[in-house]
Amino acid sequence: MMPTYATHLECSRCGEHAPADRPQTVCPKCAGSYYVRYDLGAVAKVLSPKILAARAQAERSMWKYQELMPSDTPVTLGEGQTPLLHARRLGASMGGERLYVKDEGLNPTGSFKARGLGCAVTMLKQFGVKKIAIPTAGNAGSALAAYAAQAGMEAHIFAPRDVPKGNLAEYHFYGAKVQLVDGLISDCAKLVQQGREREGWYDVSTMKEPYRVEGKKTMGYEVVEQLGWRVPDVLFYPTGGGVGLIGMWKAFDELEQLGWIGPKRPRMVAVQAAGCAPVVRAFESGAAQMEAFSNASTMAAGLRVPKPYADKIILDILRASQGTALSVSDAEILAAVRELAATEGVFAAPEGAAAVVAARRLYASGWMRPQETVVLYNTGGGLKYLDVLQ
Repeated sequence: MMPTYATHLECSRCGEHAPADRPQTVCPKCAGSYYVRYDLGAVAKVLSPKILAARAQAERSMWKYQELMPSDTPVTLGEGQTPLLHARRLGASMGGERLYVKDEGLNPTGSFKARGLGCAVTMLKQFGVKKIAIPTAGNAGSALAAYAAQAGMEAHIFAPRDVPKGNLAEYHFYGAKVQLVDGLISDCAKLVQQGREREGWYDVSTMKEPYRVEGKKTMGYEVVEQLGWRVPDVLFYPTGGGVGLIGMWKAFDELEQLGWIGPKRPRMVAVQAAGCAPVVRAFESGAAQMEAFSNASTMAAGLRVPKPYADKIILDILRASQGTALSVSDAEILAAVRELAATEGVFAAPEGAAAVVAARRLYASGWMRPQETVVLYNTGGGLKYLDVLQ
């Protein structure tokens, strides 16, 4: 066990501080999402890239970055430390020499959601919370159910009735209480909100608590470390609720404050499905916020989020990084699942495959140069989606 260097929470909208020693949801003044803040000066005295390298074999999970995490007693299934694969054949077909795939499908429960929910469950167990509820499009529910089972907590999952069957099986096997909803994740979120006080559960909806971001930010730490403490030039992120995009942006800021990287940031690319593209629509129109996407429909369940809660944060990051947002069709996604599997041996979730389509498009347009270091995030494993992909 090591000490935690978390000092307080800070609202992402108004900057108001809140204590980090108790459960929090959103800022009571403005409903902004909270970020966990750390004494990075103290961290810099006890942690370095050399220490992390020595720690790699002993701690093969995201908790290798213990001093930059909010708890000293993790609930863990070995999440994180996923491979960064040099996709040489795929890159050559696009005209890119340094194309990489960060394969998050190798996490527990088969997706990157293990990082965020592992951290959130860790903190809620520490705070004495007994019941947790989540609205989910699929993989977040699987991760919550698994970590709640490990922690001995009660998980309540609200998912669309057409949730992938692999996810639904996981919910039940992990012992969660499941309610299927006629509608989208936004409809599930309303039911969680309505029942929160009545049922006494804690709502871990996207960006409505501080700790899923903390787990997801470790994707940013890892990719920089795996590239020799250099940030990539371009980073493609399949974007539903956007927690990983936000978390990695926070990670880059923390690494700069530690003195481990400079001010350079990747150009962040949000990838969405054409059938549900609120980020793309708002980005292209120059809007500061997003409108809910009507009649959302896509085979990529994780991208079927009509309006992210942290819409303004996502748009600010894309613009600050000189990045962009693209949408791709379901037909293109399906073709990309096959292409990534056949060329690189990575059987990706539809969400991850969407990033392949977007990358090919941006190489072809000249927006990316062949020698730039480009990272695509495959957010989950394709085996979870057999009923959808068939």
